[in-house]
Amino acid sequence: MKKITLLFLIALLIAACDADNFNMDNDNDVLDEPLPELPIAADNPLTTEGKQLGRMLFYEKKLSRTNTIACASCHHQELAFSDPNRVSFGVDSLTGKRQAMALFNLAYSGNGFFWDGRVDVLRHQSLLPIQDELEMDETLENVVAKLSEEQLYLDQFTKAFGSSEITEEKLGLALEQFLSSLVSETSRYDLYKQGKIDLTASELNGERLYLDRGCDNCHAGSNFDEPRSRFLNNGLDVESDFLDLGRELITNDPADRAKFKVPSLRNIAVTTPYMHDGRFMTLEEVLHHYASGVQESSTLAGPIFLGNNLTLGGFDLTPSEVEDLLNFFDTLTDEDFLTNPDFSNPF
Repeated sequence: MKKITLLFLIALLIAACDADNFNMDNDNDVLDEPLPELPIAADNPLTTEGKQLGRMLFYEKKLSRTNTIACASCHHQELAFSDPNRVSFGVDSLTGKRQAMALFNLAYSGNGFFWDGRVDVLRHQSLLPIQDELEMDETLENVVAKLSEEQLYLDQFTKAFGSSEITEEKLGLALEQFLSSLVSETSRYDLYKQGKIDLTASELNGERLYLDRGCDNCHAGSNFDEPRSRFLNNGLDVESDFLDLGRELITNDPADRAKFKVPSLRNIAVTTPYMHDGRFMTLEEVLHHYASGVQESSTLAGPIFLGNNLTLGGFDLTPSEVEDLLNFFDTLTDEDFLTNPDFSNPF
């Protein structure tokens, strides 16, 4: 009997070691944490004037070469600042290579920005789309020159920074302030966890299925993302079909091939399409991918230990279970965030 117990414990240890990239806790507590205090850079505290300037710049089309594209052109507030297109359209109708990520709770990011995490600081991230030839295709020098001709901006830069001088650095700081203020934390699920409302039987069963099927192994914690800020390959393609090497392009490490940032599931019901290339238009497609469509490759995430030694995906879902999961995902939508006038077009 002691020998059997010892072998069982060894098996558990091996399984646990195989699952080192994943959250091992499978209980309701994994979703109980509220968002922590907003982390803000010491050299760029949020001010009313700074956030307002950043908001103006976010909606300002003069940041593009053709004066026709703004940050908001690809990040729509009613869609949690995501883009309904599979890939976004930049100047001259040029298309990007990846799906535009939703913009919220960016200040909480612990693994950089963009799908490959190539930029660590939000003020730097905010300036790259302006200079990207497939997006806004403008120089920061030209942006500064155009804005310096507008009394509206001279006045607002004075309010925000104490001087009417417009610089590239101040552009980044103002955009960082606005983007940092985009906090989503008042979904129905948040209110449920605070004891303020009840969920339906279907929504509660969807929560149970979310945990039972291991969704929380990659989407957990207060922001419903990977709690240890990892990049993962979630089995979209076999290796011979990789069209985007993802994180490997940044690290030059083959172990990062086809790995991408794990996005938050907050507001997931309104941020279609899904995945880094926007290949799935519905959450049903996403669920069916994990249930039966995961493709094997050398960098595939897993295995996951959920009481049984399971690999990523590979489970059954009945039509009613799919409906319950979708209803649960709906509880993660933050209507206050989607309609907050402080985040809307100021012009």
